[in-house]
Amino acid sequence: MSDRDENHTYEGKRRLAVALEYGGQGAPRVTAKGAGPLAERIIELAAAHEVPLDTDADLVAVLSQLDLEQEIPESLYRVVAEVIAFAYLVKGRVPEGWHDDGGPAPDGPDRED
Repeated sequence: MSDRDENHTYEGKRRLAVALEYGGQGAPRVTAKGAGPLAERIIELAAAHEVPLDTDADLVAVLSQLDLEQEIPESLYRVVAEVIAFAYLVKGRVPEGWHDDGGPAPDGPDRED
């Protein structure tokens, strides 16, 4: 599983963009970031590849301070999980090992025998 989620600021301000990747192991990590024309290009590429976009200016401001390839800090897990959940919802997908009721699949690690 590999998803990218882009975030950008409001119109009229200098535009920022941050791309995150989450492969199901560890924490999501920053895979691209930029301001101005570079941010526009990141957003264009995301749109061209049908990557869902989230527009949380505060979150992108914090994420843009991280280094490329850096995992997000634990303090951002919940808010970034919401962004990833949004991306799954928009794409009509669920994480591997999950089923329709929102829980782990019956053969998953939380199975009760």
